[in-house]
Amino acid sequence: MERMCTVNQALKSTRGSPKLEKEKVRLSLDISRELNDLLEQLAARTGGTKSDVLRKAIALMEVAVDGKRRGLKLGLADKDQQLTTEIIGL
Repeated sequence: MERMCTVNQALKSTRGSPKLEKEKVRLSLDISRELNDLLEQLAARTGGTKSDVLRKAIALMEVAVDGKRRGLKLGLADKDQQLTTEIIGL
């Protein structure tokens, strides 16, 4: 069976020690109106904030980059763990 990793596990691995988790940096980001609308929709659909969506996206990107470095593929699997969609270009 393939190793599975939740986004929350990935977020924990990127945060490090509890002390570092409390230290925050304010980030100013210029994005298009369309991207902001999508960010708001994703936040609403997941019950989180726009910051939560961005944190999870960064954690997912970290998993993808690390997996690619190890020769793995990123994709979507069906309930039987069969890869149905390979995500490329990350």
